[in-house]
Amino acid sequence: MAYAHAHLLLSHDTHDDLVPVDTELLESFWISLRMIITLPQPYLLFLGDVTATRYAKTAFGLRDWAPERCVGEIALPGTTVTTNLPRLSPIEAYQRGARALVIGVASRGGMLMPSWVPTLVEALEASLDIVSGMHAKLGDQPEIRRAAERLERKLFDIRTPPSDIPIATGRKRSGKRLLTVGMDCAVGKKYAALALARAFRARGVDAEFRATGQTGILIAGSGIPLDSVVADFVAGAAETLSPDAAQSHWDIVEGQGSLSHPSYSGVSLGLLHGTQPDVIVVCNELGRETLMGLHDFPLPSLEETIDLNLNLARRVNPDVRCGGVALNTADVSDEQARLAIKNYRMRVNLPVADPLRGGPELDALVTSCLGG
Repeated sequence: MAYAHAHLLLSHDTHDDLVPVDTELLESFWISLRMIITLPQPYLLFLGDVTATRYAKTAFGLRDWAPERCVGEIALPGTTVTTNLPRLSPIEAYQRGARALVIGVASRGGMLMPSWVPTLVEALEASLDIVSGMHAKLGDQPEIRRAAERLERKLFDIRTPPSDIPIATGRKRSGKRLLTVGMDCAVGKKYAALALARAFRARGVDAEFRATGQTGILIAGSGIPLDSVVADFVAGAAETLSPDAAQSHWDIVEGQGSLSHPSYSGVSLGLLHGTQPDVIVVCNELGRETLMGLHDFPLPSLEETIDLNLNLARRVNPDVRCGGVALNTADVSDEQARLAIKNYRMRVNLPVADPLRGGPELDALVTSCLGG
């Protein structure tokens, strides 16, 4: 078995056989921050036993942004969430070309659930490798580790950051940066960043999506998992992720968590300071009233979120501004979405758009972000 911690740079390949990972070379790559590892694909997306879409962000992110790499889905009894991909057993997925099972869900705390283990072992027995973005490491689960060793399958943990991230300096870097920030967790910051990067490039702007979470890394093929970085180095990781660039270049950085969420505000602040954004785009999901996982905490207001992020961002970039709002309206009709976007726009006098619906609202948001 080759057991690998994949971070920073991921290279996708369709070959069935992978070069075994040399642990000594792997350590030297960590030191240089240039480790490259090949992930087997296409993927079978594992949905576990979740009953809320927000906990299956990885599966939906891959379905929406890398559909060519997704063969189907597998779920445990009781699961009420579906990507609408074919429901397949590991054997059926392998026969259709899948070469890895991707854990497409995120449990609270990033733990591997005991109820998942039999299905993960079944995938290994079907000649699939396993790719995980969880905090818990695949190889730390004895039954999974023994099965992988016995079957000579590979385990990939992509939520492992480089080992020598520097402490942030606060030095002003060349180029331009946009950071998506959230009123809460799991409101669409990644989707907004991906959609904005695509819209920037459609206008001929040199722009790159910078991934800061496991799903973004799987989609983009590169990034640093910010929520796995030791607290003192989060801002330094963000600086590393968006280095000096040409003055016309934009890094569109995927936000994490929310400054208003008691559980995850630390990574949000480190990312904000390390990114030194020129522009922030505030993200929210329509209909959200309380913080995810903390229902005693009401959602902060849109105005409070804008002011809080701008005030803290001015510490590292006095000229930072809010380009507008990205509103996730996936669960409502077109008419309801248009009304909600209009109401948000009137509240803050800034462009508001659902980046996935597109249209003139997205055009206005992009123009505002670019300073037009």
